[in-house]
Amino acid sequence: MVDSTTSAVVVPNAQRLLWAGFMAILAAGVGFAIRGGIFDNWQAAYSFTGTQLGAIGGAGFSGFCFGIIVGGVLCDRIGYGKLVATAFVLHVLSAVVTFGASTPENAYTMLYWGMFLFALANGCLEAVANPLVATLFPNNRTHYLNILHASWPAGLILGGILGWVLDDRMKLDWKIQLSLYLIPTVIYGVMFLGQGFPKSEASKKGLKLGEMLQDVGILGGLVVCFLLSMFLGDVLKPLLGESNAKYAGYIVGGGLLVTVGVITKFSIGSILLFVLFITHALVGAVELGTDGWIQNITGNILSSEQGKILFVFTSALMFALRFCADFIEKKIGMSPVGILLVCAILACIGLNLTSRIDAFAGAMIALTVYGVGKTFFWPTMLAVTSDRFPRTGAIAMSIMGGIGMMSAGLIGSPGLGYFKDRYSGEALKMADVELYNSSKAEKPSKFLIFPDAFGLDGKKLGAAQKEMDAIRGSGVTGESVLAKVEPESRKLIEASIKGDRDTLVADSWIPATMAAVYLVLLIYFKMIGGYKAVTIDSGTSLGTAES
Repeated sequence: MVDSTTSAVVVPNAQRLLWAGFMAILAAGVGFAIRGGIFDNWQAAYSFTGTQLGAIGGAGFSGFCFGIIVGGVLCDRIGYGKLVATAFVLHVLSAVVTFGASTPENAYTMLYWGMFLFALANGCLEAVANPLVATLFPNNRTHYLNILHASWPAGLILGGILGWVLDDRMKLDWKIQLSLYLIPTVIYGVMFLGQGFPKSEASKKGLKLGEMLQDVGILGGLVVCFLLSMFLGDVLKPLLGESNAKYAGYIVGGGLLVTVGVITKFSIGSILLFVLFITHALVGAVELGTDGWIQNITGNILSSEQGKILFVFTSALMFALRFCADFIEKKIGMSPVGILLVCAILACIGLNLTSRIDAFAGAMIALTVYGVGKTFFWPTMLAVTSDRFPRTGAIAMSIMGGIGMMSAGLIGSPGLGYFKDRYSGEALKMADVELYNSSKAEKPSKFLIFPDAFGLDGKKLGAAQKEMDAIRGSGVTGESVLAKVEPESRKLIEASIKGDRDTLVADSWIPATMAAVYLVLLIYFKMIGGYKAVTIDSGTSLGTAES
């Protein structure tokens, strides 16, 4: 078979493998969107704080890191097919564990680990799909990786619509809603069944693991091992206590870093790849971390139903635009790094605009800007890594995906939950100290080095929002809705909305930082003769300008 865009010869089943990968990531998107839409159900049923919800959402990213990094190391050795089969089993097991949540006592544990298994399955699948598509279409990676990852917003669209119909309209149990991601799971399993897979350029050259990891080196390993130490420090808290768990995480992370050093003969690694890894950590925090909260935030500012509609709209925009990467790169003449720079600027502007929305029309405009901005981040970063570091095979792409997801789980999602709690609590305290003292959460929210903060009690806020939803259901719209809510409930809702707005502004600093990094990279590539893809023989190995 011939790729008509590039005249590059590919394996006969290239298109089937591309669309099988598409369906696999779509299953992940469906599950992610439905879970995001039922956060309010979990909060009301189990009295979770924003930080607890953020931690559960974060587990939906953290497990991904293990799946994609381990899968990236093993994929050329055990075979893509075995990884797909493992992912399929983990997706089914995730549903079983999640549906075991039944009481406030066991809900947090079951939902957390159900999310983790779901993410682990997604990681295994992406460890297959990313290097597979990069290998199938070596001369047009940006285009085809964007097509592959158009499946993510497609899954968000389907999951968002299902959530709107089944939750807001039909009021079905959240377990029934969540079970629907198993449908695309079965489909991708059938599409991959019995297929043959090509090998990466590095695998064809017979490179060993240590050689593939040379460009990652100590610098790249430092990024991964630090995030892994954070994850282990969080997971081990119930067993060891907060302080001991943190030290245990650092010990394990340090041991893994030494292992990377031994395998690579203590190669420092590529500075450029290190910068890409750090930047992709920011991508994960702002794109996936924000995606996990944006439906909840816009739904809180406007209404739950409008929040779901806006979520579906931005996902549809993202889906359509990801088929345009080839046009932007080839016809407009913008390099992948140039695309990333423009996207970061738009994402920063879009988040600030979204923080100011008061009506549905304004929200459409704001989220259009944000939606365009976030569209090309993830797949284009993968394409840049594959273009510039072919010697790493599947490993660098898998590590990059793992870093993005781990960052989303450990920094993006919990961070947004923390700032939502913090800003909401501060807003209520300023409005009514007595009400704040009686309505704050029992436990403080914690995040990295930031001071402890008390959010709003989940049950009290949920009751206030139900009161407002009942008023909306009677036909009242606009600002009149809040005017008819009981005074105490109104103050709780207003504080929650103020917290959401301030959280989006804080979030916008992440793409602002990314824009600065991309600008530096753009200047760097111009200095070395322009951006271009390289092969192992033409090489970006240690000792070149990129080391």
